[in-house]
Amino acid sequence: MPWRNCWAAAEGTGNTLALLTWVVFGAAVVGQIAPYFSWEILFYSLLSLTVARMLPVFLALAGMNLRTDEELFMGWFGPRGLASIVFAVIVLNAHLPGGDIIVTTVVCTAILSIIGHGLSSNPLVAALAARNKRLSNKR
Repeated sequence: MPWRNCWAAAEGTGNTLALLTWVVFGAAVVGQIAPYFSWEILFYSLLSLTVARMLPVFLALAGMNLRTDEELFMGWFGPRGLASIVFAVIVLNAHLPGGDIIVTTVVCTAILSIIGHGLSSNPLVAALAARNKRLSNKR
């Protein structure tokens, strides 16, 4: 089926463009915005990655007959993407009052997300897989 090859090519192109966006983001933005970081921005960014992001996912999954560890896993690795960068660029271009704080917060959150999710992905996936295997062997 030739349409499958088109789908795979489109997905590969999308992944490549997303990777390119992150490289440009890191090279062009992070160094320029670093002097504006503060403890308040760091604290809010940590809340954004944990409570503000995980709680809605956790609540949305209620009643789905998932284990708590599975819900937490989806909350941690769940909805994320490049949209924050797009919105930050819009704010930056609009020269809004307080826009620099918003953009700095987005950059800080993105950096923490890249580090946190990058470091935790393999161990958490392995732990969840091992737990699923243990539970399936008990049945």
